[in-house]
Amino acid sequence: MEMHKVDSYMVGIDLGGTKIAAALFDSNGTMLKREQMETAGARTAGEIVQRMIEQIQSVSAGYPLAGIGLASPGAVNSREGIVINGTNLPGWTDVPLKLWMEEALGTEVRVVNDANAAAWGEYARGAGKGAQNMVYVTLSTGIGSGIVLDGKLLLGTDSYAGELGHNIVDPNGPQCSCGRYGCWEVFASGTAIRNSALGLMEERSSVITELARRDGEEISSRHVFEAMSLQDPLAMEVIGRSIDYMALGLANAVHTFNPDRIVIGGGVSRAGDLLFPLLRVTTERLVMKPYQGTFTIVPAGLGDDVGLIGAAALFHRFEEEISRV
Repeated sequence: MEMHKVDSYMVGIDLGGTKIAAALFDSNGTMLKREQMETAGARTAGEIVQRMIEQIQSVSAGYPLAGIGLASPGAVNSREGIVINGTNLPGWTDVPLKLWMEEALGTEVRVVNDANAAAWGEYARGAGKGAQNMVYVTLSTGIGSGIVLDGKLLLGTDSYAGELGHNIVDPNGPQCSCGRYGCWEVFASGTAIRNSALGLMEERSSVITELARRDGEEISSRHVFEAMSLQDPLAMEVIGRSIDYMALGLANAVHTFNPDRIVIGGGVSRAGDLLFPLLRVTTERLVMKPYQGTFTIVPAGLGDDVGLIGAAALFHRFEEEISRV
């Protein structure tokens, strides 16, 4: 078999609240070099951007770049390459990342929300590879999501599409961080699992307390899942109810997007067999009959580098996911 010729390189940047990670990829999607730095000490958006520029120059030294993909938390206008808001970084409001970085580097820059970058990474190189239509959901502190339809990342008019975590599933539910009430996020995220357990533990005992004390940590959803595996009644009740809500949100996504694959990432997905079998059965039960058997629910495959991989992949449609006619 003829080897694929490598003739162009991409840099992926994953901007977080406390760190910046950058990696160089070749046109096969192979990561060649990775660097990381902290954002601590930066006082302005300009200083953070300058650190990213220097990191890109370092990681790509000597390689011709076809483009730079950047994943940022918060609301992102991908068409203009502007980060609107939604992060705790200093001065990080209406930041024209694309403009500033292209002027400094002379290379095209594409900017997406971090959940969209993760979705594209899983579609291009991870658990969504080979899917025609994919819904990506990360269940962690909150719920992030991204949608790939007919091989294209769904952006929407202002590139805010796919914010499934803020679909309202119960208008009488608890208040969400967004200010509204009853968002999917307040029922189905890792934070929701922890909060639900803590609420019940005010009046009932649970092995969850001992598990967290053993680890020297605050109680988290991981401890609730572990307690469930030990047949702890409180944990079983919490996880059962949480999976019902996870499945409700996924059923809504199935009815809206008709995906053939749903990829679940985030800390909650690490529960593995304590989560996926019941989540699959419950989601299948909640969807209308024509949709039953039309989709699979699978754990994410790329781990912590998913944002880097997805950001770089914005510039190269890897061989495995060439546009379909």
